[in-house]
Amino acid sequence: MAEPGDPDFIVVGQVVKLHGVRGELYVQSLSDRTDDVFRPGRELRVAGDEGEAPDERLPRLRISEVRPHRTGLLLRVEGLDDRAAAAFLHQRYLLIPFAEAEPTEEGEYFHHELVGMEVCTVEGNVLGRVREVHAMDPADLLLVSDGERERFVPFSHRLVRGVERETGRILIDPPPGFLEL
Repeated sequence: MAEPGDPDFIVVGQVVKLHGVRGELYVQSLSDRTDDVFRPGRELRVAGDEGEAPDERLPRLRISEVRPHRTGLLLRVEGLDDRAAAAFLHQRYLLIPFAEAEPTEEGEYFHHELVGMEVCTVEGNVLGRVREVHAMDPADLLLVSDGERERFVPFSHRLVRGVERETGRILIDPPPGFLEL
């Protein structure tokens, strides 16, 4: 069940470019569960300019075919049979309803769950609250702000000692000198 503040939709991918002349879309998956999200029959919504909510003026997309291609996926969508018909999707984000997302496993978190959480050291020093989460490799980066200063904190097992959903806190154990950067 969604909590207040949870999104109605989550971003699962981005149409990076059009592929060929028959309306195929080259999509970069932004999901850890690519095979579940991008499968024939799955209905996707197209995000508006802000990228977080569907653009109600744009049609829902039903995936008819999917196959891996380079570092992304090639999708065929019902009703899009040529490049011109698919052009409106270039650089758009793709969404699914949050209620359709697979539940997280132990130690996994949706980005929206982390935004707004307080970041504290294991000694109890408050660094601020998470303003944004940037998906990076090898670890996501939390943009933490205390109102005066912003800093990036890697969301990695080496640094994060715990995430307390109930209290809205992320506990970190930074190495010496880390907080002075």
